[in-house]
Amino acid sequence: MRPLRYSINVTLDGCCHHEAGLPPDEESMRYWTARMERADALLFGRVTYEMMESAWRQPATGTWPEWMNEWEIPFAEAIDRAKKYVVSSTLSGVDWNAELVRGDVGQAVQRLKQEPGEGLSVGGVTLPLALAALGLIDEYEFVVQPVLAGHGPTLLAGLRERVQLELVDRHEFQSGAVALRYRPRE
Repeated sequence: MRPLRYSINVTLDGCCHHEAGLPPDEESMRYWTARMERADALLFGRVTYEMMESAWRQPATGTWPEWMNEWEIPFAEAIDRAKKYVVSSTLSGVDWNAELVRGDVGQAVQRLKQEPGEGLSVGGVTLPLALAALGLIDEYEFVVQPVLAGHGPTLLAGLRERVQLELVDRHEFQSGAVALRYRPRE
């Protein structure tokens, strides 16, 4: 069974809005690229899928936009080619190497986890909350940004049951951010 890994940037005060932390730098982009390449597929809710597609889908011209730094291109290429599953009840279809997931999200994700492979990666806010509540997340990775946002959506807000975690790895960035990886305790 392949593990489901939840990864997200979060500020010290728990904000997980995608613009609340430090802007990406070369070191963090290398880190996220390696994490993405470790996954067989990405699992997104509609909002995260649409946000990531608008930022990282390769233009039809085949040329990355001028705003993109050279060190962002490996990440862009990795996410562009990755297999994606999109959980949505409102989208009528998806492309960008994606497949729409409908119906019972717990059963659908359990089926995806039972397929052979190295693992699945989930990002975003709403879908991971539902998956955490169902006990389907096998690993949590928080890249804690040295920022106090003071607003915005907070990490796993609304989780009803406490999830005990054990630290399995940490990585410190030059920026002061710290990546913390946890697994649920048995």
